[in-house]
Formats: sequence, C-alpha cells, structure tokens
Amino acid sequence: MTGFARARRSAGAVDVEINLKSVNHRGLDLHFHMPSALDPFEPTARAALKQCLERGHVQVNVLVDRGAERGANGTAGSVNIGLLERWADAFREVARVLGSSEQPGPEAALRVPGILETDGRIEWTPELESALNECLAEALNELQAFRAREGAVLAVEIAGRARAVEDLAERMSGLRENAAAAFQQRLTARLNELLRGTAVEPQRLIQEAAILADRSDISEELIRLKTHAAQVLEVLHGEGGIGKKLDFLLQEMNRESNTILSKTGGLGDQGLKLTDLGLAAKAEIDKMREQSLNLE
Repeated sequence: MTGFARARRSAGAVDVEINLKSVNHRGLDLHFHMPSALDPFEPTARAALKQCLERGHVQVNVLVDRGAERGANGTAGSVNIGLLERWADAFREVARVLGSSEQPGPEAALRVPGILETDGRIEWTPELESALNECLAEALNELQAFRAREGAVLAVEIAGRARAVEDLAERMSGLRENAAAAFQQRLTARLNELLRGTAVEPQRLIQEAAILADRSDISEELIRLKTHAAQVLEVLHGEGGIGKKLDFLLQEMNRESNTILSKTGGLGDQGLKLTDLGLAAKAEIDKMREQSLNLE
C-alpha cells in the first residue's frame, strides 16, 4: 500500500527526523537510509515495522540535523575530498569501459555516503535512542492512518466489483439452461448428419452425448464463482490482514472464469451471450486483482 509519514524529535544538541514512504509490494520489503552511527537503531526499527506492517516496499529515511551545534560554531560540515576524488575516478573509469561520455555531477556525489561530513561524530546516547524510538512510533502511527484511509476507499471499490461478478454469474446461470438445450439440438443435428445410414448403438450415442454435454456444462464453475465472490465480501469485512487472502480468492475466481470461457464456445447465440458475460466477469476480477495489491 502507498503511504507517507514524517516525524521529528530533539535529542540534546541534534534533531532527528524519520520519513517513511511505502509503495505496493507483495511482501514486506524494508530499506533503510541513515548515517552509519545510527546502525544500532536498525534492528529495533525493523522489529517495529514488521509488527505493524505486512506488505509494501518501505523506505525508511533517518536524518540527523546538527543545527544546534552549527549555531555554536557557525559551520555546517565539510567535504571528504579524498573520498570524493576516489569516487570521481571510479565513475570516469566505469564510463570509459562502457563507452559513455557522461561526467560525474555534484548532486550524484553528495548522495554518496561519507562524501559530506558533519563536524564531529554522532554520539549514540540513550537520549538519542529514545528520540529515535518516539519518532518512529509517531511516523508509524501516521503511516498506518494514511494507509487505512486509502484501504477503506479501495475496499469499497473491490466490494462493488465483487457484487458485479455475483450478478454476472447469476445472469450466466439463467442462460445456461437455454444454452444446454441449444447444444443438445446442435449435437443431435450434427450426429444425424455424420451418421446418416450408419448403424450405431443408441446407448453409445447417449454416452457420447453425455460426455460432450458434461464438457460444456458450467454449472459447477458458476457456483464456485459466486461462492468466491461472496467470500471476497466476507474477507473485506473481516479483521486482520486481508491482502493475501484476497490474492488467493481472486486467483481462484480467475481460474473459474477462464474455464467458463473455454466451455462456452460452439453453443450458438446463447454461447456468445455467455462469452460476453464471462469476459465482463473476468474484467472485473482483473481490476480487483490490481486493486488488491494495494491492500494489506
């Protein structure tokens, strides 16, 4: 699910800020961007994120602002010239090997960890750790609220599409009996044409007709399709994580709709109507599958 949150706290001489940004992902994929001095904070942050989130590609940006110290000495930091020169040489060497004329730029250089150094090291203290934990808790609450608002809107849309699939399945059920009669008439005419003047046991004809009729019958698929659509509505109103449950149900609904479409060929006008309804149901299922990726 998509979402964004930001929180900021003071920890003595420094301020810390945590930005959380999440986008759709089948699982939980966490990426941290923060100064190396804050490495002790990462295990705690990972555990907190995993406890609250189940899905999403989540970027965790932790910033440290030494504004209080800058006010005291008037400097904002310095550039690690040695590291910058080594990075620029490596950049040019890679460009030469690849036959590229691109040159290193200042924006790219400043994104390299360690290029821009602050005055002094960040000291890991209980005060800093407490500020980071409070900051993360606030950002997580804000992110959850953001995702909850988006999820509620998506749940309403998915529910509407699930009801549309139920309606389409019901309409296909109404056409099924007429389609079966049309298929029987067509089969009888075809057999009479092919077997004209040929002696065939009636029992054998009945068996073959029954096999072909069974292959074209979609009653079981329609029952399962309506059942799964009803289960989608139940899941949307349930508690806990629903994303993976929806994935499974929509996968099964897609399978049933494909089977229905494969069985409705060769049934004349009734078959064409069934195919149109089956395609409409499949379109609704595909849209639900796209939206379900946004739900946790």
